[in-house]
Amino acid sequence: MSPGAPQEDVPGEGESARDEVLQPQQEREEAGEQEEDDGVEVEEEEEEEAPTHLPFAPPSELLDDVTTVDPSYTISLIRQLLPQGSNVEKEFSAKQGAPEEKGENSDNGESAQLENKDPWEECGCILWDLAASKPQAELMMNNLVLEVLLANLHVTQSPRVKEICIGIMGNLACHESLVNAISMQNGLITTVVDQLFLDDSACLSETFRFLAAVLRSSASISWAEALLPDEILSRVLWIVGNTLNSTLLEKSIDFLSTVIDNQDVTAILLQPLIKVGLTDHVISLLASEIEKISDVSKFDRSASLDLILHFIEELSATDSCLEVMSSSDQLIQVLDKIIKLPDKFEVSSYCASAVMILANLLADGKHIVPSLSHGGSHFMKNASYHLKITFMLSQYFGLFVLSDLPFLEGLFDILPLVCDDNQARNALWCILARLLAQTQGIDMNSSSLKHFVSLLLGKFALIKDDLESHRVDKEVELSAEDAYFKHGVSTSLSTICCIMERWIAEKSSLSEEEAAPPESAIENARKLLNYCQNYDM
Repeated sequence: MSPGAPQEDVPGEGESARDEVLQPQQEREEAGEQEEDDGVEVEEEEEEEAPTHLPFAPPSELLDDVTTVDPSYTISLIRQLLPQGSNVEKEFSAKQGAPEEKGENSDNGESAQLENKDPWEECGCILWDLAASKPQAELMMNNLVLEVLLANLHVTQSPRVKEICIGIMGNLACHESLVNAISMQNGLITTVVDQLFLDDSACLSETFRFLAAVLRSSASISWAEALLPDEILSRVLWIVGNTLNSTLLEKSIDFLSTVIDNQDVTAILLQPLIKVGLTDHVISLLASEIEKISDVSKFDRSASLDLILHFIEELSATDSCLEVMSSSDQLIQVLDKIIKLPDKFEVSSYCASAVMILANLLADGKHIVPSLSHGGSHFMKNASYHLKITFMLSQYFGLFVLSDLPFLEGLFDILPLVCDDNQARNALWCILARLLAQTQGIDMNSSSLKHFVSLLLGKFALIKDDLESHRVDKEVELSAEDAYFKHGVSTSLSTICCIMERWIAEKSSLSEEEAAPPESAIENARKLLNYCQNYDM
């Protein structure tokens, strides 16, 4: 594809732009830009994609054929990228001398590959690949590659050229030993950060990939400080919330996850990000993606949804974000929708993340007593922050009045999906314990009790399969995680026992004329009761 292809116009940040912003450069450069009747550009398959480069350099043993490339060939590739008449061209010539005349076989067969292709782009893509090799990356660094790339970024208007330059830098930054030298290059940090204000999705994807790499490195602090201005952070969140390009969404979410994963970076950037609306942006994005699940024709970013949920899970584990998230009606509604999804095996990873997020939200109100249900508006008016959070959650999830049994049923249905994920499984049992314990303080009528017992009997097999397949070795000292899990299970089973005992006693006293349930139903209830009473971890 031509590096000089025209750029597509994008709406300003004040517009509703989710359906037309930041389309990939490759899509814009297809022959004949087609448009639908409503003026929205139709996405087309490109005939020849630019190479995809992973954010981390592969192991050196996989690059034997690359590391044996003649250094003079690599240097000749850098020479091909020199902007004509630039200062760096003169510096390069002074360092390397005039280029040698090539012999018949001195081009390693590249002349055939360059035919009918843009030489700059072809050489740039080869360097992009070579930069994944540490020896080649070191060779490039010693031969002014950063100066050459920066010079190109300053003079070019081509999105493709910018993408390749940032892509090469991204691969160079994957080598920890080179990151400090990269970061100290005069003007490089400012130039890279400025690329965030481009409107090309391929350039933005590479910029986020590069930034994620340097934020994982020993030079992270200087880069984090460069990202501090509100204008930059707001631009980052605007891109996350408005792009339709899956690659760009994934790279931008990965960048934000890196901010959370690095404590030094978190200390610098997390509060400023919250200030400009981090939690609201990602929750709105999650809600938008969840809406598409029911429409297969629209739901084409399952990997992106996984990343979004995992990132929100990370946010929910941080105190400063948890406070904002716990007061989000939209987040609670989205979690409710995920838990109630009918075909959970197809979205098992979503359910695991939803369970972890919900567990973190509920942890804020673990000291709440069931009596909270008796004074709704009074408590909402006078209770502490944590009381308010838990009461709000109860309104959506039926924690106190059992008005939302499908939600509880959805939680039980997740048990087999998290059987191999100890963290999510432990969180799920502790959520169940919290929900079931609320029934202890409620005076249920016969109808409510009947429906609740029916649900528990229907999920008995799931409960039994999960507990039998995860017995804890009694001879091994319990870890804190196992103790937490054991408490959740014992609380849940104890509550189930109380419910079954009450129902059995109530129904056993009824005569046939009073519509007593069939003996088989009472027998099944006794089996569940007996299992819960005798279960020993």
